[in-house]
Amino acid sequence: MVENVIWPAALDATRTRSEGRRVSTDLAVPEPTVDEIAQAVQQVGYDAVIERDMTYPREYEPRGRVLVKDADDASKSDLLGAVAAYLGVIRE
Repeated sequence: MVENVIWPAALDATRTRSEGRRVSTDLAVPEPTVDEIAQAVQQVGYDAVIERDMTYPREYEPRGRVLVKDADDASKSDLLGAVAAYLGVIRE
């Protein structure tokens, strides 16, 4: 059982790669929330668990994180790309 962790900073367009962004700026959205990320993960077809009290190591404010359950068939970068694409659709 693989459990992937998605931090909001990984999909944040206001962050640089060295600050934790993992997708291209074309796919990233400004200030994504854990609720939006969890909704996008469910649209992709995986179960999502939100942990709101977690803080990304490179940030000071706790924004939370999303745990993705049973994502055995996708790599982390593929998962982040698909979630980022759905975030763009959700924001429109």
